Amino acid sequence: MSQPQVDNSITVRRDQIRQRLSRFRRSRTQGSFGAVEILVLSISVLLLLITIVSYLYFLVPANSRLAGQQRERDRLQTLLRTSKDLLRNDEDTRATVDRITGSLEDFETRRLAQYSQGRMDLYDELNTLITKNGLRNTSGPTYATLEPLGSKAAKKATSTKWQSVYPGIAVAVTVEGQYQNLRHFVRDIETSKQFIIINGVELERATETNAPISAEGTPTTPRGSLVSLRLDLATYFQRTAAETEVSNGEQK
Repeated sequence: MSQPQVDNSITVRRDQIRQRLSRFRRSRTQGSFGAVEILVLSISVLLLLITIVSYLYFLVPANSRLAGQQRERDRLQTLLRTSKDLLRNDEDTRATVDRITGSLEDFETRRLAQYSQGRMDLYDELNTLITKNGLRNTSGPTYATLEPLGSKAAKKATSTKWQSVYPGIAVAVTVEGQYQNLRHFVRDIETSKQFIIINGVELERATETNAPISAEGTPTTPRGSLVSLRLDLATYFQRTAAETEVSNGEQK
């Protein structure tokens, strides 16, 4: 190779090195970002700002509304359960009231007699049972009218013992006889068709003065086997329309 060609080659290489150094110096002077990098960075920042604004403007209020709707749903569900429980209790209470009312009406119409007829039936029933069980009536029966509570007559009464919302009669009777006969007498009263309540029972040994005497003047039954029984009874009858209205007014 000739000398001029070698010199030209060296010169070209030097120029290339100078150009590279010159470009390096310019890049150092202008910074590490070029126009493209700056554009990309600007777009990235813009997208970040849009994301932040969208989060704050749309997502946060939406989450807040969702939480509020969930709380409202829970409140409504609780209110619905409470309403169902109240409705169920109201139905149970209504059914109980209807059952009690039906039972009361059945008791008044089927178990209680009218006053006039029931009073005569009571007199006949007691006399029949005393005779049936071979007892001797030593005192009574004495009868006392029981006015229904709330009536004007009941307010004037000196004693309210055995009174109820129904009109009735209090009976006091003392009979004497064998213990077994007295037991049968009490059982017959309890199973009688008449609505009779035994409020008091007193038993004691029969006294000598009350001993049954035969035609020959001697006691017909040994004194040691006789027992005296005192009963406090009460029976009640159907109410009249006026008495029912008074009773309902008192309850209100």
